Amino acid sequence: MPDLVIEIGGRNFTVACQAGEEPYLQSAAKMLDTEAAVILGQIGRMPSDRMLLMAGLMLADKTAAMEDDLKALQTQVAAQEKALRSAEERLADRARRIAELQEAGPRTELPSRFTDGLAELAARAEALADDLEQPQG
Repeated sequence: MPDLVIEIGGRNFTVACQAGEEPYLQSAAKMLDTEAAVILGQIGRMPSDRMLLMAGLMLADKTAAMEDDLKALQTQVAAQEKALRSAEERLADRARRIAELQEAGPRTELPSRFTDGLAELAARAEALADDLEQPQG
């Protein structure tokens, strides 16, 4: 088990860790040192245990805020995934409908509202033609 010397708030600490975990420990120590530097810059010198406690609490506060942000983002992603699934289902339904229409081939009959309208127009055209053929007298 390797021993690692880390510096936090200008003080050195010897910490044991599992082999291969040294980079993670150094990264965590750097984060703690960054918070300790902020505290020491604001308050000045203080006992190691108090400095470590305050730095740990500041990191815990940041972590809690990030967890809240993560939950909000996860909720947003879930809503977007749901909307995407709904859109994909609608798209698949439309694709099926298009395929059905293509398989059915072109429609040769017109709906009755069109044929009724065309019949009325034809009747009017015939009436106008009859009126024009009548001798003007």
